[in-house]
Amino acid sequence: MGPLPSIVESFKPPTEYHMSTNFANYLCVDSHTVCFGLERVIVGRIMRTVKIMRDFSKTKRVVVKIGTNTLAKDGGIDTAYFSGVAAQIKTLLDGARHVVVVTSGAIGMGAGQLGLTGKPKEMKMRQACAAIGQPLLMQEYREAFGRDGVQVAQVLLTAEVLSNRKTYLNLRNAIETLLGLGVVPILNENDSISTAEIGTAFGDNDRLSALVASKIDADLLIMLTDIDALYDKNPQKHPDAQPIPVVFEITEEIVRNAGGQGSVHSTGGMKTKIEAARIAANAGCRIVLANGREKDVITRIMAGEPIGTIFLPRRKLSNRARWILNSQPAGTIQIDDGALAALRNHKSLLPSGVTGVEGSFDAGEVVLLNAAAKAVASLGSAQLRRVAGKHSTEIKKLLGPQQRDVVAIPEDIIFLDY
Repeated sequence: MGPLPSIVESFKPPTEYHMSTNFANYLCVDSHTVCFGLERVIVGRIMRTVKIMRDFSKTKRVVVKIGTNTLAKDGGIDTAYFSGVAAQIKTLLDGARHVVVVTSGAIGMGAGQLGLTGKPKEMKMRQACAAIGQPLLMQEYREAFGRDGVQVAQVLLTAEVLSNRKTYLNLRNAIETLLGLGVVPILNENDSISTAEIGTAFGDNDRLSALVASKIDADLLIMLTDIDALYDKNPQKHPDAQPIPVVFEITEEIVRNAGGQGSVHSTGGMKTKIEAARIAANAGCRIVLANGREKDVITRIMAGEPIGTIFLPRRKLSNRARWILNSQPAGTIQIDDGALAALRNHKSLLPSGVTGVEGSFDAGEVVLLNAAAKAVASLGSAQLRRVAGKHSTEIKKLLGPQQRDVVAIPEDIIFLDY
């Protein structure tokens, strides 16, 4: 029995969560260990570790995402729910925390106002519903927070705002100013003008909330939805599905088990929430996915209660690296294998390694490199087509003496499998 206690002393969270609510199982604790009476000690050590994971006492900046179905009740808007959320967020503000709300619900509220029963599918109708519903949605938030003496601000976004470095920085400065004034920014996608066809749509507010958490360096993203947690399989189809309390790493198996999109007026399903958690985790942000209809859910999460599923962060990328990684690419630069290998060795991308250019983009925009990486292009697509495959010494002759002779520098290249 001598060496067995080292199992407890050397406990570290695994790199992959094995879809089980039994903590001893995912630590691969075998029956031999249990027979020696160490199970209670090991589980106690694990529970202390989980408690640390749920310690938000030093959390200063929180993003709260609220889904459409969470805001609704009996086919209409639940005004009392808005008031409850406002009261809980007021408590966070009183604790010297900054809070940003990312909300859905504009299309659903607009559809309800028009008397529509199903989910609007035609783009024009969805845009019309959003235009009708957004001011109604903000009115609910304004009245709810106003009762607690809190000012709110409406911020409507399209994907291109976050993909463009200049407008992204302007947005960040605006939000920082609002937070410094003690105002709660209420963010939503500008659904009345955003369309997936022209690349201005985020696709769902799960992704938007994660991008916002990443952009403003939030410590915690709370995603309030109509499900209790992440499950090891679809609980609607499998009665034996088990909730997963902790996710250390988002694996391909977890993504595959996540299923499709949501229903009725929402666009986000579990898969989009997993993808959102991955974005936020890359920013060093913890994510808690929980049922928004749990009583005082925000307050209890902040107090460390084991509600829902917590996703733990990966190593934190720089703000610029996250901007590159999460921006929609304006085009694609095809490069040869030698160039790709050089980039992995932290070298610049030279024109000689370029084999093709797809799309139209300007210098300074984010592009794909094959399907392996994203980068900020130093040359526009028209210039790049002229110098593709050429040696660096020829660049200044072709484009002028002031032109850079590299396509992208190492600091502006982020591999998708980093």
